[in-house]
Amino acid sequence: MKRHSSSTKTYFFSALIALTVSVGVIGGQKYLSDEKSDTVALQKVEGVNGKHVLYTADKEGNITPLDFTDTSEKVLDAVVHIKATQSQSVGNKQGMPRELPDPFKQFFGDRFQMPEGGMQQRPQVGSGSGVIINEKGYIVTNNHVIDNAQELEVTLHNNETYEATVIGTDPTTDLALIQIKADNLKSISLVNSDDVEIGEWVLAIGNPFSLTSTVTAGIVSAKARNININKEQFAVESFIQTDAAINPGNSGGALVNLEGNLVGINTAIASKTGSYSGYGFAVPSNIVTKVVEDLLKYGGVQRGMLGVSIRTMDGSMAKEKNMDFVHGVWIENVGENSAADKAGMKAGDVLVKIDDIRVTTSPRLQEIVAQHRPGDQLDVVVNRGGKEVELKVTLENANGTTDMIKKENKEVLNFLGADFETVDKATAKKLGIDGGVKIKNLYAGQLRQQTQIRTGFIITHIDGKKVTDVKDVVATLESKEGGVMLEGVYEDAPGKKYYAFGVS
Repeated sequence: MKRHSSSTKTYFFSALIALTVSVGVIGGQKYLSDEKSDTVALQKVEGVNGKHVLYTADKEGNITPLDFTDTSEKVLDAVVHIKATQSQSVGNKQGMPRELPDPFKQFFGDRFQMPEGGMQQRPQVGSGSGVIINEKGYIVTNNHVIDNAQELEVTLHNNETYEATVIGTDPTTDLALIQIKADNLKSISLVNSDDVEIGEWVLAIGNPFSLTSTVTAGIVSAKARNININKEQFAVESFIQTDAAINPGNSGGALVNLEGNLVGINTAIASKTGSYSGYGFAVPSNIVTKVVEDLLKYGGVQRGMLGVSIRTMDGSMAKEKNMDFVHGVWIENVGENSAADKAGMKAGDVLVKIDDIRVTTSPRLQEIVAQHRPGDQLDVVVNRGGKEVELKVTLENANGTTDMIKKENKEVLNFLGADFETVDKATAKKLGIDGGVKIKNLYAGQLRQQTQIRTGFIITHIDGKKVTDVKDVVATLESKEGGVMLEGVYEDAPGKKYYAFGVS
């Protein structure tokens, strides 16, 4: 798996798939079929003028050519081209251009390059894809497509362009939700990605190398892949793997089944060159659905957690632990007072089933849990010393509670392009301030477009008025017009800092 860094590493994945096939003849032509399939893929081995033509046949023997035109026509209008622009005004606290931590630069789009000489001479433009999911103009893409951008421009299949607003992001799944103001938009429906089968035909739609509205075909070659590319603390990786060709610019685009329904968002590729080498990876639609619902309802993702460290159980581990091999997920450690601890889970348990779903790998367990929120109760079965034990686990958030964390007045904060949190009393005391509001995350919006503000800035005053929590920020800005002056501090820099921007 290749990712951007100062020292690029390459990982290779390979698999051998054995198929039981039978050989028959239809219309004088040889074909191959998978006897176990409901819909059988046929291939003419000897066609007219030596050409190979694919067919499909159902159990009744009805045979039709394998054709992707109807699917392509159905989905092309719902996949967009995203241009993410970073202005030259962005710099770090020393006045130098700040680091641009984009681990996917060499996969998906010509992202922002650091210029020679220390100052950016011109705006840098990144390229990616997105998927319209409803008529209100909501578009799902990858977080790394829009990360570090000041402005977002969306181009539809018909070449109409719109400015986009960031609704929310989730770096742990590398997903983001943006919105454009447009009418009569075509969208793609999301389906249950658990129903996707290995060997099933899929299409990848996106904008590789800025070649807009490109369609490629392939199959699902694996599920629940963890490729260790997301370095966020609570990262969730359980990708659908496909051999449909995807390249730089495809990131955030659609992976659809032959009915034209979304089964995943294309996110990464396995490559030693930065271009397609045979395998691509997509975030499953079940995770996409959960993230989108949370961003729309709460303004942020509500992540339910077990509070355990895990490893996929295999034969080598069974020997290492001096135990009989069990298909499941080894519980390495259980956090004190975590959801798992309160439910009675113990280190050394092998989790074999959750919510009546058999679990055999760590990525699959992560995927299932990531679809739930704090407060959700799950039935868990663990193998403990050769015996199965049933437990009930109530998931908790990262703070160890079942509370939902809801963003105040999402419209105002989306306009600013930032996520905020109220500074705790201990931090305020250490900094010698009465309180304040810290910027947790920045994305395309007024703050990035008009200021050089950095993540971590603690706002103490707006237009000279003291602010102590997020509600104060919203109340001050929701009806504001004209110039705004922010006053505050950084934990890692001395003295007060000021930033000014305009609101209209």
